[in-house]
Amino acid sequence: MEGLTTKIEEKNGIVFVKCIGYVDSMTSPEIENVLSELILKKKFKIIVDLEKVDYISSAGWGIFVGHVKTVRMNKGDIKFIKMRQEVREIFELLDFTNILEYYKDADEAIKSFK
Repeated sequence: MEGLTTKIEEKNGIVFVKCIGYVDSMTSPEIENVLSELILKKKFKIIVDLEKVDYISSAGWGIFVGHVKTVRMNKGDIKFIKMRQEVREIFELLDFTNILEYYKDADEAIKSFK
């Protein structure tokens, strides 16, 4: 799989960002652009679907961490769903579990916004 593809869909005020591929220093500008655009549009409830993501580097995670403060200041959050084991291991190793939330599926993540 080459690079990163993102698909964006909105349902009931929550934006779903489906990522396909991998996130590293070369592809992280795609995530940066998506999140910046959502924030400009005042879309602060964001669920990122990582089911088809093979790898996220520390640079990739840094993009999410960099935007989460702004999103939370606007009564929203960035939540992650369907993380593959290898992605979750890096997430946990970098100790992002104290900063970012992840859920097994969209229903759990949606409920956590309420």
